[in-house]
Amino acid sequence: MLSDPSRTLVIAPNLKRRLSGVTTSIIQLIPVQNRLGQKIAVFGPGLPDHLPRLRLRDLAQMWRAPEGRPSRIWHARRNVEMLMGVVMRDILRMPLKLVFTSASQRVHSGWTRFLISRMDGVIATSHKTSSYLKVPHRVSLHGINAERFSPPVDRREVRSALSLPPDQKLAGCFGRIRHQKGTDVFVDAMIALLPSRPGWSAIVAGRATASHASYLTELKARVAAADLSDRILFVGEHTNINEWYRALDLFVAPQRWEGFGLTPLEAQASGVPVVATDVGAFDEIVAQDSGETGLVVQKDDLGALAAAAAAFMDDDARRNAAAEKARPHVLANFTIEGEAERLCETYEEVWRRFDA
Repeated sequence: MLSDPSRTLVIAPNLKRRLSGVTTSIIQLIPVQNRLGQKIAVFGPGLPDHLPRLRLRDLAQMWRAPEGRPSRIWHARRNVEMLMGVVMRDILRMPLKLVFTSASQRVHSGWTRFLISRMDGVIATSHKTSSYLKVPHRVSLHGINAERFSPPVDRREVRSALSLPPDQKLAGCFGRIRHQKGTDVFVDAMIALLPSRPGWSAIVAGRATASHASYLTELKARVAAADLSDRILFVGEHTNINEWYRALDLFVAPQRWEGFGLTPLEAQASGVPVVATDVGAFDEIVAQDSGETGLVVQKDDLGALAAAAAAFMDDDARRNAAAEKARPHVLANFTIEGEAERLCETYEEVWRRFDA
């Protein structure tokens, strides 16, 4: 769907073809931002056709200010997008203001620090990310579509519809199958826990790319060697992943590294308690106080992960209490609408500071 350049106030570039968490965030946010009146369009490859978009030739109109504003916002999320924005604003003299969202949780290179220093507004996706930024910025954690991810009316019916054992409680691990995602830690934890817990099974949902095919083969071999192939199921990748969350009683996010990580939010919105590692924003999005919705343990600690999972598997009252608190926790803090509203506040702040 083509966007009218003269009416576009915000441009969200996506200069990477391969699907990534950044791309997914853009895909989810743009429709919500437009419903809130932000008049935003995407630019670049790898995005679905239903999103309002600008073509390369439309950028020639960026020298003209949009209707109702003296400048547009160029909202970058990668170095190459920051660089393009700097060129357009500082060399081609287009009336643009540059905003950057940073999800990185490491010390930035000199090049990245230079590009960030040229931004008019900066957003950190977590407080961990914030600690690596040396410029003024806002913290705005990601949100999710809480209408898509919601609890089931009857969990047994959901399991039956997905050809899963309806009378077994289920622990799940969703996402790309690779070492970085810690899928092996989840599998090893389930191999340790399930033999003494006959009422529980586990599912791994997601795909392994060609470069990680041998990793998946090894995991399946471990499961077979433990004689658990009928209770630790590799179910592949699914577009209706929201239905698979509804089948779960416990979600495990065993990642070794993560930029942010939406899966614990999706699980909690579906009324599922979470056990997660201390990477990405997991310790910021899983409530561990009196409103407990899960537990966070140190990454790469199989014993700690298994113990945390067992704490919920073996205590129905604790698990049910966490499940009841999980969705209200997401609705209060992590909706996609809330994230879009915070972005709008950032844009307005940039316009006030530089266009007043």
